[in-house]
Amino acid sequence: MKVLHIWNTAGVASTIAKYQAKLLGWDTWVMTRKVFDRYGLTTYGEALDCGAKIFSLKALIRARGYDVVHVHSLDKLVPWLKAIYPNKPVILHYHGSEIRGKWKERACYWRRADLVLVSTPDLLEGAPRGVTYLPNPVDLELFKPLPGLREEGTALYIIKHQEGEDLSWVRKVASKLKLKLTVRDRISDPIDYVDLPTYLNKFEYYIDRNYVRSLSKTALEALACGLKVVRWDEKVVEGLPDAHRPANVIKALAELYGNLKR
Repeated sequence: MKVLHIWNTAGVASTIAKYQAKLLGWDTWVMTRKVFDRYGLTTYGEALDCGAKIFSLKALIRARGYDVVHVHSLDKLVPWLKAIYPNKPVILHYHGSEIRGKWKERACYWRRADLVLVSTPDLLEGAPRGVTYLPNPVDLELFKPLPGLREEGTALYIIKHQEGEDLSWVRKVASKLKLKLTVRDRISDPIDYVDLPTYLNKFEYYIDRNYVRSLSKTALEALACGLKVVRWDEKVVEGLPDAHRPANVIKALAELYGNLKR
């Protein structure tokens, strides 16, 4: 099976493509734009240094050589793909704010896809029938406990600059748990993705977002590193859920691909 992943929201495409190749032996690739990959999320695939029109043209041409095209967030490309390759399965995978509360607004794009996926369960709210939740996989070769780094009694929160973000809530949670809080701004003080596992391992807790009722990808990565995570309802969770282990995600996705080709 040859699969082309277009765009790489939160690095999910790189993780999926990497493990599709590793576990299934598939020929996979990821292409995205360098200007939108400031954190180095494309650990598998390529980030092209080009404008939007050139990127779209390159993606449409490259799709010709693949059995399945898996588009992440970039829904405007889907109608073009289906117009050029009407018999080629095209998957549209939404990851967050690009579709949250916008299902009617984006209908002209997602209706053209053969399968629509969402990466967190909260995105199913208002979604049309047939949309499927696929848990975000975590790259367990990158995100794992690293001995000797953790400082007990510490917590990390990363500012996301999203609507509804409440730093007073974050500080309240840290105070309640008697934790020394570090707040880091992902824009003014970014962390390269390959350095994130080491950085996460320095803390005992990761405080996740409270404006969305689902665990963020960074929270899942923190769990894989052995941190305790405070989620939106202030419940503390530990251990990466099995649903987010790459082998389970890749198996579920392979079955969804297979259903499309029947």
